[in-house]
Parts: sequence; structure tokens; C-alpha cells
Amino acid sequence: MNKNQKSQLVAQLAEHIATTPHLYIADTTGLNAEQTSKLRRLCFRREVKLIVVKNTLLKRALATKDVDYSELHPAMKGTSAIMLSQSNNEPAKLIKEFGSTNDKFKLKGAYVEESFYLGHNQLETLVGIKSKNELIGEVIGMLQSPMQNVLGALQSGGNTIAGVLKTLEEKKAA
Repeated sequence: MNKNQKSQLVAQLAEHIATTPHLYIADTTGLNAEQTSKLRRLCFRREVKLIVVKNTLLKRALATKDVDYSELHPAMKGTSAIMLSQSNNEPAKLIKEFGSTNDKFKLKGAYVEESFYLGHNQLETLVGIKSKNELIGEVIGMLQSPMQNVLGALQSGGNTIAGVLKTLEEKKAA
């Protein structure tokens, strides 16, 4: 690969990184062709872009960005694949799921929600981060809860009063 091709590849990689806010670096050492193909299909279904890349080219692409990615440099050793996603925790869930059947596939590092995470031991933390849609759902649920409690109390109060009146009416008739 000549210098011009490398610079084009770095520019394309930088563009991919710029369009997605969350970056994961995974170790794909030891994956055979069948396992890699399975991983790519899983990534495609979950809208996660998987790119196997040379670490030096990745460092160059990250150097063009406004964010200082130097904290991820220790993770850029050996065979690396980057996973890019709009969802903050989908790649972590994917790594956990795929890694459960293949112990060679590990998390090296990640840049999620403007924070850096290094090492496979951070995977559970990343899986636990709630996505934007999950947070919106929780907020809506919390906002609806008091209203539902008030409506429930009003409805049960009406039933209680109706029950008391019915009981009193039955006692009078008896």
C-alpha cells in the first residue's frame, strides 16, 4: 500500500469516526473466517459498523479529531477491529453476547459518552450504560407514575363509596 492509499484510508476512517459518537476497539485475534463472518452479520443486524484496521492507521485517523484519544493508545496493540455505533451500549452488548460463545473476542477499549474505558473488565459497566431511548422511556414512566397513582386513587375511591352505599342500601332492605 503506497502513501496515497494510506492517506485515503485514514481520511475514510476519520470520516466514519466523525459520523458516530461511540467507538469500541475489540480484539479479534484468533477468530477464523466463519466466526468473523458471523460477527459481521451480527453487527450489521444491530447497526454497528465493524472495521478491521491497522493500529497505526487508526491512531492517525484519531489524531485528526478534536478529541484527544491518546488514552486509547494502550489498547491499540495486536489485531484490532473498531466498532462504531450511534447507540452507546449496543456494541458492548454485542461483545458480551458474541464473547460468550467465543472467548477470543474481547473488549480492548472504548470511547463512550465522552469517557474512556480500557480493558475487558469494563464490559459490564458499558453494558449497563443506558441508551438515549431507554432513558427517555424511564423519564416518561416516572412522569406517568404520579398521574396513574392519582387516577387509581380516584377510581378506587369511587368504587369504595359505591360499595359502601350499596352495602347500606342492602342493610336497609333487609
